Amino acid sequence: MNLMVRDAARLLKVSEKTIYRWITQGKLPACCVNEQYRFNRVELLEWATARRINVSPEIFSEPASELPMPGLGASLQAGGIHYRISGKNREEVLLALVEHMRLPEGVDRDFLFRVLLAREELGSTGVGDGIAIPHLRNPVIIHVTSPIVMLCFLETPVDFGALDGKPVHTVFTVASPTVRVHLHVLSRLSFILRNDEFRELLRVQGSREDIFAAIAEIENGFVKPLSADKAPIQSS
Repeated sequence: MNLMVRDAARLLKVSEKTIYRWITQGKLPACCVNEQYRFNRVELLEWATARRINVSPEIFSEPASELPMPGLGASLQAGGIHYRISGKNREEVLLALVEHMRLPEGVDRDFLFRVLLAREELGSTGVGDGIAIPHLRNPVIIHVTSPIVMLCFLETPVDFGALDGKPVHTVFTVASPTVRVHLHVLSRLSFILRNDEFRELLRVQGSREDIFAAIAEIENGFVKPLSADKAPIQSS
C-alpha cells in the first residue's frame, strides 16, 4: 500500500478527481492511512484488468533486480495445462483447481481452497471474456520457490460473478514465492490476455502445443513498457 492518489491517477490514466470519485463510490480498492488514501499496485492491476481500463505502461514495470524474472511460459510449464475440469459452481471449480495444482509436499490443500474462496468473496477474479485468475494475494500462505501458473479449461462454464456477466470457461491459477514475483506474473498474464488471437485460442481450448507456442511468440515480442517508444497498451 505504497501508492498515493496521484500515483493511482497516473497509472490508471485518469484525473485525481476521478480517483476520489471511484473511492467514494466504493469501486476502487484503497486503504486509508493517516487520513490519506494508499493503493496496492497488484490490486490496481487486477482492478483495471477486470474492467478493461487502458492503463499506463508504467504499471507493468518492475523494480531493478539482479535476479532474472521467469517468463509466463516457464511458470505455465510448472503448473501445467489441464482440460475438462469439472465443477457445477465456483466453489466446486476452486476445489478441483486445488486438487490439480502441482504443489510441494505438505501443503494444506483444504486451507488453500478456503483462502482462494475467501479471495473471491472480496471481489470476483473474473476478468471478462470467460476468463478468471484466482490467486493468492499473500505469497507466504504457500511456500513455493518459483511461480506456478496453472491453466484449466472447465468442462462446463461457471458463473464467477465477472463484471461482464459472462460465465467462466478458462481459469489461470497463480501462486508466487514473493510479492514482486507475483506482480511480475500478473503483469505478464495481463499483457498476454490483451492479445485477441490468444484469447480466441483459449476460447476454443487450443492444444498445449499451440498455447505454449503462442505465449512464446508474444513474450519474444514483449518489450518493457517504459523503454523504447513508451506507447500505451490498448485495451481490447
